[in-house]
Amino acid sequence: MKPRRWRTLKSDIAYRTPIFDLHRRRSTHSRRGERDFFILDAPNWVNIIPIANSGDVVMIRQWRHGISEFTLEVPGGMVDPEDPSPMHAARREMIEETGFDSDTIVELGKVHPNPAIQGNICFSFLADKVRQVERVVSIGDEETEVVLVPMREIRGLIASGKVMHALTIAAFSFLHVYNPPPKARRRK
Repeated sequence: MKPRRWRTLKSDIAYRTPIFDLHRRRSTHSRRGERDFFILDAPNWVNIIPIANSGDVVMIRQWRHGISEFTLEVPGGMVDPEDPSPMHAARREMIEETGFDSDTIVELGKVHPNPAIQGNICFSFLADKVRQVERVVSIGDEETEVVLVPMREIRGLIASGKVMHALTIAAFSFLHVYNPPPKARRRK
């Protein structure tokens, strides 16, 4: 039997926070009846893989409250209302969190972070030939430590669980699909 769509009857904000709103969505289904679903309404997100001339990836180490641990990840964050585009937001986040910038930024792809309970999109970018343009200054509750990681070590860090941030892994997956390693290119 083919799945059928749910139809939204009503939606209201159940709770507001500075980073997302919790919506209660009353929906109906021809076979399942009416139910309430709870949706996190968050702005779109971005992340960016900054690559230095040396081939190192400029990553950050920061505390994540959701897991009460430090993570190793690429820079990223929310697309702010004043950002003219996701690419602009990615560049801004890269500069804020690492102090590095680039004149060459390209979009790699986009994903739904968790479509079961969220409707937002995370856009992934690549910044090539990044250079340090300023020192990192911690803003708000965020503190980041810049960590230069050789590109050849990224797969091992993911495989070993040292990089577990799903959106960082998604960005590297896009990079691998669009820019396969030299061995893979030679086989074509």
